[in-house]
Amino acid sequence: MWKQRWLCEGRTSGGVRSSHHIATARRENGSGFGGGMAAYSCESLWFASNPSKRWGEAFFLLYTPFWLTLCLGIIVPYRLYERFTELEYLIIGLVSSVPAFLIPLLIVGKADSCKCWRDRYWVKANLWIIIFSYVGNYFWTHYFFTVLGASYTFPSWRMNNFPYYEFLNRESMYKVGSLFYAIYFIVSFPMFLRVDEKDDETWDLPRVAVDALGAAMLVTIILDLWRIFLGPIVPIPESRQCSQPGLAWFHIPQSSMNM
Repeated sequence: MWKQRWLCEGRTSGGVRSSHHIATARRENGSGFGGGMAAYSCESLWFASNPSKRWGEAFFLLYTPFWLTLCLGIIVPYRLYERFTELEYLIIGLVSSVPAFLIPLLIVGKADSCKCWRDRYWVKANLWIIIFSYVGNYFWTHYFFTVLGASYTFPSWRMNNFPYYEFLNRESMYKVGSLFYAIYFIVSFPMFLRVDEKDDETWDLPRVAVDALGAAMLVTIILDLWRIFLGPIVPIPESRQCSQPGLAWFHIPQSSMNM
């Protein structure tokens, strides 16, 4: 079953007044839309029917080319990262992320003008991404070493901002490691989409936080199942193998093991 959003504009015969109608059509097992759907003349598959979420989606869509151009259009092609220190990496991270908070505060969409800040979709979306990204940076980094055979080669203040990697086998990383990366998105995309997706079921911030933590936990479980049952995609040198039993990021003090 999949959902298709239809956004249509109707005008009176005088052409003075117009109104927007949002309808949702569902199609199951390849069946037709039905005679009632023929009245809709245009469709929108990209944006939500919730006005606040629709504005937020449009904003993030327009903002994305900025940080993509900065990172992939300037920093990477000109190899500026080779001269970066901890400070430059931190600045790049802030320049890329802070506008996602400041711009919606300064340029308030019409749909959000009458809403409290905590009820606006862009606030919820940013909270979800912050939690999910923090868990990924803190808990999932070790899989780069134990499963993908990668290593960091850039200076940082224990923050993961636009990392520069080395791989034991770059070909295996591109072919198999990409599937490993895809686990993040296979889980997170459907769960993130649920936030404020229904007009009559808006989410509060605690629910957003719990949902993001749930998505992160599910990804963690899948990644560790890969580590346990499939193992690394390339032979990992002993110097890079995790010396701790169980989860690699769960450190057991040596003094406790000797008791």
